[in-house]
Amino acid sequence: MSARTQSSEAPHRAGFACFVGRPNAGKSTLTNALVGQKVAITSTRPQTTRHTVRGIVHRPEAQLILVDTPGLHKPRTLLGERLNDIVRTTWAEVDVIGFCLPADQKLGPGDRFIAKELAGIKKTPKVAIITKTDLVDSKTLAEQLIAVDRLGKELGIEWAEIVPVSAVGDTQVQLVADLLIPLLPESPPLYPEGDLTDEPEQVMVAELIREAALEGVRDELPHSIAVVVEEMLPREDRPADRPLLDIHANVYIERPSQKGIIIGPKGKRLKEVGTKSRKHIEALLGTPVFLDLHVKVAKDWQRDPKQLRKLGF
Repeated sequence: MSARTQSSEAPHRAGFACFVGRPNAGKSTLTNALVGQKVAITSTRPQTTRHTVRGIVHRPEAQLILVDTPGLHKPRTLLGERLNDIVRTTWAEVDVIGFCLPADQKLGPGDRFIAKELAGIKKTPKVAIITKTDLVDSKTLAEQLIAVDRLGKELGIEWAEIVPVSAVGDTQVQLVADLLIPLLPESPPLYPEGDLTDEPEQVMVAELIREAALEGVRDELPHSIAVVVEEMLPREDRPADRPLLDIHANVYIERPSQKGIIIGPKGKRLKEVGTKSRKHIEALLGTPVFLDLHVKVAKDWQRDPKQLRKLGF
């Protein structure tokens, strides 16, 4: 039998994989690199992902749907507890779990905490993904690979694979997909060809605005920022060849004192947030955009169930 005949008979696989790891372990960057487009927001600030973002990788023989979850962490607020609940629910529903561990940081209590949780999920295959390999030399990487292997043995986790990757340097990114796909069930495609995510456009637009707002703010602010897109409407009376989409969005913070940080002197910072996010939104939607941003205070929203519901958590 020729190799060609064998490959044509290989069953199509489709299923869900999720990346877990402590905050800022490179999960969103890896999702974006695999999908080939920005579907998850990335930031040097930990805890930036709040929604489960599905990025879809299309291959002739498979469809890999990536579920990007918030980083599992010790919760200090009601929001933190809800984010952890999202993570655990997701773990229970996916076909394979990718545990992201940065190469440039020694294994710590946070990694061990997640690994112990993973050890309790017996049936789902687990792949250890050593991220950010572009930041270390080969000796440090080798030590991290050995440490991860040892951690698995210690907790009774049998890694299906251990793979080093650099999403930023585009090193072994496709290998990650190659290793995850055989662990998926046989299935026809679950999404139409060309779909890259099943996130509603409004949610993705809000995330792009939040990503721009997170840049360069003080350490205490990332957790306090939420963005809600109130409406997205095509501007009326525009010629067909010159459409314009009006987007009205509110940036919520928790305290009046934070308003000045977001707006900046004479509104300079908010203007920068608008300019930066508008470029990404136009690239995402493929149309010119007029972005109208307002900053509002939702007092202590991370601890208030009513406010959390209103802001989509």
